[in-house]
Amino acid sequence: MRILLTNDDGILAPGIEALYRALENLGRVEVVAPDTTQSAIAHAITVLAPMAAHRVLVNNTFEGWSIDGRPADCVKLAMLELLERRPDFVVSGINAGINTGINVLYSGTVAGAAEGAFFGVPSMAISLELSENLDFQRAARIARIIFKHYVAAQPPPGTCLNVNIPALDDGWPKGIRVCPQGVVPMNDKYHKQIDPRGRPIFWLDGAMPDQDTCPDTDLEAVMERYVAITPLKFDVTDREMLPKVAQWDWPEGFE
Repeated sequence: MRILLTNDDGILAPGIEALYRALENLGRVEVVAPDTTQSAIAHAITVLAPMAAHRVLVNNTFEGWSIDGRPADCVKLAMLELLERRPDFVVSGINAGINTGINVLYSGTVAGAAEGAFFGVPSMAISLELSENLDFQRAARIARIIFKHYVAAQPPPGTCLNVNIPALDDGWPKGIRVCPQGVVPMNDKYHKQIDPRGRPIFWLDGAMPDQDTCPDTDLEAVMERYVAITPLKFDVTDREMLPKVAQWDWPEGFE
C-alpha cells in the first residue's frame, strides 16, 4: 500500500512527523508538504509563479519533498510529477486546530485531502483541537486506528473523510461519531488598531458557535469529546435551487 502524506502546517510541523511514525509500517509512506505554514489557505493553487521543490530530512524520521506552494499544489505535483505512481491513499494532517463547520471551506488541510479525491484517490484529512497540550503522538495513534478501518472498508475512488479529534488533555475521546458538517457561522470579529503610519489594521478573531446552535454535527461531536468523521463531496451546486433559478425571468439575448 502506498500512502501520500501532506499537511498545511509545513513539512517541519510536529503533526506530520507524528502521523508519519504512526503510518510508516502500514505501507510505503511518501511525504510531499509545504515548506512553510499554509493555514487557512483553502484550495488555493499556484498559477502565476513557479514552485521550488527540494528533498529534506526531518528529524532523522523521514525524507520528503518540501514544496514552495500550497497543500493542493503538493498533492497535484506529487500525482503528476514527483511520485513513481499514484498512491492508494492520501492523508493530510495532523493539523493543529480542528476543521469543523464552515472551517472546512477555509482549511488547507482539507484541501490537501480534497485534491487527492479529485484524482480519484481515497483521502482523509485529520485535525486535532487546540489545547494547552497538543498531544500529537496520541492523536496519531487515533488516526492510525481510524485509517486502518478506512482501508478495510475499501472506500470507493474519490472518497474524502474529514476527521476531527477533540482535545486530549482529559484523556482519550469518548468514541466516534459519523456526522454532517455544521453550517453555523463562526462568531467572527475584527480587532482594529492603528499602525505607525496612521493606517487602520485589522486582526481577525472569533469563537466557535454555541453548542445548542449546531446539534448532531461535527461541531457538537467535538464539543462532547467525540472524534467527528464527516464524508465530504465537492460538487457545490445547489441542486434544490437549480430548477427554481432556471424558471426565473432571464433575458433571451443581449443584442
